[in-house]
Amino acid sequence: MSDASIKEAVKKTYGAYARSSLSSLDAGARRVAEAFGYSSAELNAIPAEANMGLSCGNPTALASLRVGEVVVDLGSGGGLDVFLAAPKVGPTGRVIGIDMSPDMIARARHNAQQAGIANVEFHLAEIESLPLDDASVDCVISNCVLNLVPDKAKAFAEIVRVLKPGGRLAASDIALKQELPPAMEASIAAYTGCISGAIPVETYRRLLLDAGFDAVDVVDTHADLNAYAHMWLSDPASLEPSCCGSPSPSSSLPIATSGCCGSGHAGPAEQIAKLLEAINVNDYAASVRVFAVKPRTPREPN
Repeated sequence: MSDASIKEAVKKTYGAYARSSLSSLDAGARRVAEAFGYSSAELNAIPAEANMGLSCGNPTALASLRVGEVVVDLGSGGGLDVFLAAPKVGPTGRVIGIDMSPDMIARARHNAQQAGIANVEFHLAEIESLPLDDASVDCVISNCVLNLVPDKAKAFAEIVRVLKPGGRLAASDIALKQELPPAMEASIAAYTGCISGAIPVETYRRLLLDAGFDAVDVVDTHADLNAYAHMWLSDPASLEPSCCGSPSPSSSLPIATSGCCGSGHAGPAEQIAKLLEAINVNDYAASVRVFAVKPRTPREPN
């Protein structure tokens, strides 16, 4: 698929999530968040609708955020990590959420308004083209989103551009430990499910270095990715949005995008559930903790 087709599939998938009623009040979404490092206290401190069970780590736990900083969350979704970062930077700081889905932006803004969180803002944009000035950001965070970007080298270069000298990237993501089986690698459902868009750990590290980062660290957290698989495999038919991308009233976890409208084919959630029945995703992919620093003085090109 072309990059444009991949982006459209991702946008439709996560637009369906945003229009769903999924939240921390849903046992599955809460269980996934806790499996990847969020405490009950953290989840209780933010709007329930900010968590849709889409995480693969807790980037605010490794970002060492400080009062007064400007923080950007790439792929901010319903605002989960934005809202956790907001009290850490305080009223003199600012947290900016970036997302490519209009539905996610609408959900996050609604959450912020309902909770009265003032030092946050959300902007509709793609990660490869951020609406931010050069050297204007202290820290960039991201949670299980960079794997979804087709041109990762461009995304990493854009992150370097907006970071101040000495600024840092603190992300949670999915990376590969070995080559995926062909059926998984070719699946758009696996791509939007944060698996087949992932790159090998060493490639991840090299691309960050090539983009201009120093002190690059990409570490396997050894979290169990089957936290997702258990949800998908439990009742995949109930996880599909209704025809043409709108979640049905009974849908708690819409995974998908296209191809359902009268086609007679299995939807993306059912497709990925079947793939996960055949493989142990932990053998091929890992939840990784990513940390990197923009040098205070420009590095000589490699």
